[in-house]
Amino acid sequence: MYLSKVLIPWQKASNPYDIHRELWHLFPRRPDEDRDFLFRVEQKKKDCGVEVLMQSGQEPGDVDGRNYVEATRKYEPAIEKGQKLRFRLRANPVKKISDESERLNRKGEVKKCRVPLIREEEQKAWFERKIEPFCFLDALIVNQEVPIYFRKKKSDRTGKIQTVLFDGIFSVKDPSRFMREIEKGIGPAKAFGCGLLSIAKP
Repeated sequence: MYLSKVLIPWQKASNPYDIHRELWHLFPRRPDEDRDFLFRVEQKKKDCGVEVLMQSGQEPGDVDGRNYVEATRKYEPAIEKGQKLRFRLRANPVKKISDESERLNRKGEVKKCRVPLIREEEQKAWFERKIEPFCFLDALIVNQEVPIYFRKKKSDRTGKIQTVLFDGIFSVKDPSRFMREIEKGIGPAKAFGCGLLSIAKP
């Protein structure tokens, strides 16, 4: 894997949905494959642009005049059982409920809709469920964030997601499972900068 610092010009990233599209262009050799990158917006400034931390399976490149990549390094963490780590995760904690209009899916079942978890105790419980298979939680801080509003240009559809920034310390109990989760990301809304689990030594 690779970790990269990417700076996207403001005019290319004022709509949150466009950030994902601009990052996709940094991997021209796999246009038809599934996304293999995760990212988190670290800063947004109109005069400077949008600073992004990105984790990817292949090394990104500056393509078609997109000179966005400021730094890249190999990312191969050596994780041991019992190791304590600091972490940061921007996530979209949700739960699924039955569609109020009782619309049916292709199987004839009532569709499920995702709704955000608003209360902090629900958000904490969501995070603990996500990491329980591979980590013991030692400390957790839940930082509430403003909603992300977006617009999909092709369909002109608008929407919003409610993100939360989790910071804390945990201890690894299953290194193999831990690395699989690092690679695939945690929770939904990955196209909007959620799911990247960053780690560092305490």
